[in-house]
Amino acid sequence: MNISKIVITGGPCAGKTTGMSWIQNTFAQRGYTVLFVPETATELITGGVAPWTCSSNYEYQKCLMQLQKEKEAVFERAALSMDAEKILIVLDRGMLDNKAYMTDQEFEDVLDYFGDNEIELRDSYDAVFHLVTAAKGAEKFYTTANNTARTETVEEAAALDDKLISAWTGHPHFRVIDNTSGFEEKMKHLIKEISTFLGEPEPFEIEKKYLIEYPDIEMLESIPNCEKVEIIQTYLNSSEGEERRIRQRGSKGNYIYFETCKIAISGLKRIEIERRLSKDEYLEKLMDADPSKRPIRKNRYCLMDGNQYFEIDVYPFWKDRAIMEIELSDPNEKIRFPKIIKVLKEVTQDIQYKNSSLAKIK
Repeated sequence: MNISKIVITGGPCAGKTTGMSWIQNTFAQRGYTVLFVPETATELITGGVAPWTCSSNYEYQKCLMQLQKEKEAVFERAALSMDAEKILIVLDRGMLDNKAYMTDQEFEDVLDYFGDNEIELRDSYDAVFHLVTAAKGAEKFYTTANNTARTETVEEAAALDDKLISAWTGHPHFRVIDNTSGFEEKMKHLIKEISTFLGEPEPFEIEKKYLIEYPDIEMLESIPNCEKVEIIQTYLNSSEGEERRIRQRGSKGNYIYFETCKIAISGLKRIEIERRLSKDEYLEKLMDADPSKRPIRKNRYCLMDGNQYFEIDVYPFWKDRAIMEIELSDPNEKIRFPKIIKVLKEVTQDIQYKNSSLAKIK
C-alpha cells in the first residue's frame, strides 16, 4: 500500500475548491483512492466557532488545531484499513496554515500547549501546493460570495497569501501555482505538479544546479520567505547505477529523517524514490554507510522568490561559493534568478559539484 498525504493551500479565492474536483477526477482515473480532509476553519466558523466568538484568537486556534489533528489521524487510520494499492489523502489546508492567522507569540504558545514543534508539523506532509489568491494577478475575479467564512478585502487577501507562503517555506516539497495564465491553465499546472511529485507516470525529478557566489547570510535570514534548514547527508553502500542516501533534516534540535534512492535515466531526468524514516530506522541505516564517503553537513536556505522555490546549500568547507538548486516539473520552464544571488555558472551536469562527489574521501 502506498499512502501519500498532500496539502492544498493558498490565499482566499485561490481556486482550492475547483482544484479538489480536478484532483478527484484526474487521480481516480489513475487508480488512486482519493480522500479529502475538508478545511477545518470553514467548518468551525460556519458552525459558530470563530476568533470573534471565542474569548480570544489563541483559544480559537487551540480548538482549530485540536480538531485538525483529530481529523488527520482519523483519515490516516481509515486509509490504513482500506484495500487499495494507492491512496492519496488531500488536505484543504494543513497545520502550518494556522501560523498565518496568529502572532508569532500565539503560534509558539499553541505549539507549547500541544507539545509540538514547527518542523515536525510542517514536514509531516509529503508535499504542499499553494494556489495564489486571485487578489494577486487576477483581481477582477476575486470574490467573497462563494464562501461565507471569507471576509478579506483584496489587499488583506494578498497580504494573507504572502503570510501563508512564508509559513510553509522550508518544506522539502513546496510548490506555488500563480495566476500568470488563465484559470484552467492554473488547474492544469496544479495537476502537473502533483503528478510529478507522485511519480505519475514514473517517479522522476528534473533538477537544475548552479554555482553561486557565497550569499549574504544575514540578508537571507532576514527575508520572510526564506527558511534555514540544517542537513546531514550520509551515503550508503549502493549497487552500480544507483545512489542511496539517508538524511537528517531540521533545525533548532528538531529533526526528521529520510532515505532516498536515485537512478539516472537521462541528462536532467532521474528516478527518485524517497521514504520517511523513524529515528531508530535512521540510526540503524547509518551502520550501512559507505566508508569511502564522509557525511555531508550543510545549511540549506529555502527561498521562495517570484513563486519559484530555490534551495541554497552553504557548506562549511567553502567561504567563497555555494550551490543553488531548483526542481522543475518542465525542463523548459524559465528560471528567474533571485536578485540577491550572483550566479557564476550552471553545474547541473558537472559531477565535481554533486554531493556524492563532495563526500568522497580523498
